[in-house]
Amino acid sequence: MCGRLDINRSICQVVTDTFGITFSTPENNNLCPSQTVSTLIKPPTGFQQLDTQWGIKTSWSKNLLINAQAETVSTKKTFQQSFATRRCLVPCSGWYEWKEEGSKKVKYKFTNTDNEPLYMAGIWFESDMHQLVTLTTAPNPKCATYHKRMPVLILPENIDSWFNVNVDELSPLLTAVDENVLNISSS
Repeated sequence: MCGRLDINRSICQVVTDTFGITFSTPENNNLCPSQTVSTLIKPPTGFQQLDTQWGIKTSWSKNLLINAQAETVSTKKTFQQSFATRRCLVPCSGWYEWKEEGSKKVKYKFTNTDNEPLYMAGIWFESDMHQLVTLTTAPNPKCATYHKRMPVLILPENIDSWFNVNVDELSPLLTAVDENVLNISSS
């Protein structure tokens, strides 16, 4: 689920203007786990950019963990503390999913219908190179055709709540966005 992101440099100016900071990230139309992802955090001093490595390595998993399920992120020991105190947003141009169609896999790109950045919900972990896990949820009907999960997307009007409310109050934000928010095209 959502193992590739599209980062177009055009989002930098929008994020800069929206959050009142200088946001700068390299363009990467195939950002993969273990690569650097620019995120937004909100310490008491205001919004800041934090560059993170996508994925965490745990002692109990052979694989790099890149996603956490929104339904259990507040109760799973691995994620609980970061969810409570280190929430972040991943501004991106979109993400990719692959769908089996006949004998081949077709790549689909998911973007915002109004060409604005998407803000994926994430949590970050303190380490030498800060690490990131994005959150996923059950998909809306439009996305369900392509995958059984989709990213948790935080709409601009909910950004303040994402960073400022208690964990107990976040449930409404941890569900799928309305399908009209997303455009899907084959790549």
